[in-house]
Amino acid sequence: MEHVRAIVVRAAGVNCDVETQHALRLAGADAQRVHVNRLIEAPDQLNQHQILVFPGGFSYGDDVAAGKILANQIVHHLAEPIRRFLDEGKLILGICNGFQALVKAGILPGFADTPFSFDTQPVTITDNDSGKFEDRWVHLEVVGDRCVFLEPGRRIYLPVAHGEGKVVTRDAATLDRLRSEGHIALRYVDAEGRPGDFPINPNGSVDAIAGLTDATGRVLGLMPHPERYIHPTQHPHWTRLGAPRPDGTMFFTRAVEYVREHL
Repeated sequence: MEHVRAIVVRAAGVNCDVETQHALRLAGADAQRVHVNRLIEAPDQLNQHQILVFPGGFSYGDDVAAGKILANQIVHHLAEPIRRFLDEGKLILGICNGFQALVKAGILPGFADTPFSFDTQPVTITDNDSGKFEDRWVHLEVVGDRCVFLEPGRRIYLPVAHGEGKVVTRDAATLDRLRSEGHIALRYVDAEGRPGDFPINPNGSVDAIAGLTDATGRVLGLMPHPERYIHPTQHPHWTRLGAPRPDGTMFFTRAVEYVREHL
């Protein structure tokens, strides 16, 4: 498929939709921003698109819990359209607040035997251990080779900006499944790839989890913001490093390449 089309879902409080649209367009996709209410009214829009993105921000002010109201809209109004979207081999990306919504809607972690856990939630994302909003740059390690958005073995550098980014599991058995079945897509590490406490792990996520993928590898949710590092000059040390490769572009270019090759 040469012509790749993406939908970036916006709602009240979402504030990274324009940047995400820009990142997709730089990667070669025809990306449009669509309000979640318009998508609920006309879910058949998904039929003409191959990439669905839930961007960062504070949807509905993060009332109740971060991403929870948007997650409820997904569960009650978009569950079947999204299920069909994934069954057709298409891609979903959730960034920060979008990641929170995907987890709280039960789309992630997306175990093979329960790809949509709308009635149960084995994983959630909650308040940072620091008790405050964390706005900093972090090193990340790509885990495994399943997720189509990620280049295996790569170590990357991206910004985070969240108050509720701590990934926790319902129990130890769930964490074991995340590890053994390849659902951990990204971990927080230091510049040499070693795990560590705060600030290396900025929120206290269990097992330093920064991102999760589903059983197919076609759904990815992550707390860091790749759309905020798609130009070299966005790196905090770009004047000393010259023109570093912007790590955030990987997510969007690999998604577009996947669609072109497989759909």
